[in-house]
Amino acid sequence: MRTFSLQSGSNGNSIYVEADDTRLLFDAGISGKLAESRMAAYGRKMRDVQALIISHHHSDHTCGAGVFQRKFGIPIYISERVYRAVRPRIGTLKNVIRYVPGERLSFGSVTIQTIPTPHDGIDTVCFLVEHDQKRLGILTDLGSPFLGLAEALEQADAAYLESNYDPEMLRTGSYPEDLKRRIAGDHGHLSNFEAADLSARCVGRRMKWVAVAHLSEHNNLPDLAIETTRNRVGRQLPVLLAPRHQQGPLLEV
Repeated sequence: MRTFSLQSGSNGNSIYVEADDTRLLFDAGISGKLAESRMAAYGRKMRDVQALIISHHHSDHTCGAGVFQRKFGIPIYISERVYRAVRPRIGTLKNVIRYVPGERLSFGSVTIQTIPTPHDGIDTVCFLVEHDQKRLGILTDLGSPFLGLAEALEQADAAYLESNYDPEMLRTGSYPEDLKRRIAGDHGHLSNFEAADLSARCVGRRMKWVAVAHLSEHNNLPDLAIETTRNRVGRQLPVLLAPRHQQGPLLEV
């Protein structure tokens, strides 16, 4: 498998994965024009994508979904409840395939296990993508280190892993107290320390790299997120970044 993030953060999310003849996008939180240019940076074309898989209804994962289908003709895989929630924003779409959270999806030689998470979205899931006995985790908007998350990570050969906020930056920042509680609560996001602890469990197992992802613009810094995990895993596991404002590196699994 090959993969790169088109963008990752509260300002928009989309991740590309390819294997053999299968081309997939996970989430559509950016504009069609931006997605097209970031795909082209690695010689990929939006019209070659065979499926767009949506993780949940929040706009930073869905705002571009209507354009992705109408402009590029990409079928959308989405839960019924999420589709009902986003249809007023993205419009009625022609090629929609409903899936049930927890279901396994298949695209050629690629299978995707959808894993429900306790994040406070509708039917929120993360993903474990498998091809040729290799597995890639796309693990963001997790809520908390829920039962089954560590197991999914330990099965993965590589992962995009949410590292949303630094607890001290969140505590002393300008967000209202109710929003701070929501982010740090059981249905919000993973902190840098939680991501680091989960990554440390993978040292010496299958994991070849982890990319910290979905960083907060106001409550985190890229270097801080990376270093927090590096301090826990040492030199045994490469720690990369899925950036907020540009495509990430082209990676192999």
